[in-house]
Amino acid sequence: MFLLAAVLFINYVDRGALPTAAHLIQADLNLDEAQLGMLFSAFFWTYSLVQIPVGWLAERYGAHRVLAIGLTIWAVATIFVGAAHTFPVLLGLRLLLGIGESAGFPCVSKLLAAVVPIKSLGTANGVVAFAYLFGPAVGTFLGGLLMASYGWRAAFVVFGGLSLLWLVPWLRVELPPRAVRRSDADTPNLRTILQQTSLWGTVLGLFSSNYTFYFMLTWLPFYLVHERGFSTVEMAQLAGMAYVVNALSAVSVGWLTDRLIQNGRSTNVVYKTVMVLTHSGSVVCMLCMALGSRPIALGAIFVYQVLCGAQSPGVYAIPQILAGPRATGRWVGIQNSLGNFAGIIAPAATGFIIASTHHFTSAFLLAAAVSMLGVIGWWWMLPKLKELRWEGEAAGEAV
Repeated sequence: MFLLAAVLFINYVDRGALPTAAHLIQADLNLDEAQLGMLFSAFFWTYSLVQIPVGWLAERYGAHRVLAIGLTIWAVATIFVGAAHTFPVLLGLRLLLGIGESAGFPCVSKLLAAVVPIKSLGTANGVVAFAYLFGPAVGTFLGGLLMASYGWRAAFVVFGGLSLLWLVPWLRVELPPRAVRRSDADTPNLRTILQQTSLWGTVLGLFSSNYTFYFMLTWLPFYLVHERGFSTVEMAQLAGMAYVVNALSAVSVGWLTDRLIQNGRSTNVVYKTVMVLTHSGSVVCMLCMALGSRPIALGAIFVYQVLCGAQSPGVYAIPQILAGPRATGRWVGIQNSLGNFAGIIAPAATGFIIASTHHFTSAFLLAAAVSMLGVIGWWWMLPKLKELRWEGEAAGEAV
């Protein structure tokens, strides 16, 4: 479990390096805000589209193998960003990074669903969420310091090279047979999974969660420097601390969720209540960052990080519960593929909004509106949280 947490930690350190370096790359390569938005968005073009085949590959050939191949691809892409000198090359490397990193969540979710009981999924996903949410904190803080001292190119080479070290312990791990064997390819099939209303609820919920998350992940450093007047070092410190709060919130709420369930609370009520409260609170935070004074905006950034971390365990524990070990790889592949279109839309839309208005206000208002969609997805479109009956006609009855 800790190696799975580590690989997603690395995943987010590497994908977050470009936003941290955005203002330096912009000055060095003479890019405008619309081009920055395209670079932020390009990662998600391939990241989203490749999720579905990766989910199938994870169940057909082994999630442990697919995960190792994916890390190798994204680490190499990160290293070569440090040698890029033109916008087209950067764009191509962001596309390659998306292909590699698409292996992360389908493979990790497949492995967790195979070995972790439902009563412990909150803690397991909380630990994993802590890792991938802590990744931007480390990437932003250390990346900012490296860039301030040695330039932005050195940071990409260092991050990509260190990422490859994860393969050393992973190749020596002996996983239990149920985690590496092929899932039954007939029950459920892809058509059966797509017929589940609950799948589309998790898709909508993830899209809403991801829109605000990726909007903040990609544009927060730029917002702090250009909209609120912080230096590069101050930006790195503030953004890094905000991501730490996010990560601590994830592991704390994941543990608390399991405690409540083990003490007799309903799994259904606990998970759905957390998702509704966090999405509603995120709307308020977006409005404060858009319209509030500098102290209010900074406070809202940290409150949002608490809420974002709190919803993170449920984002993947819920589909792991509904799909069960046999279908989690494909379910999460579909969920992530469609839900991560928010990663395509949010960075690019924000870039065009800022280029047109020269302010972040409209971008925050749009993020607030999208955040409300999560309430519909996580609460109204999901059945009672338990594993769906996949055998034969029972799958159709679960719709």
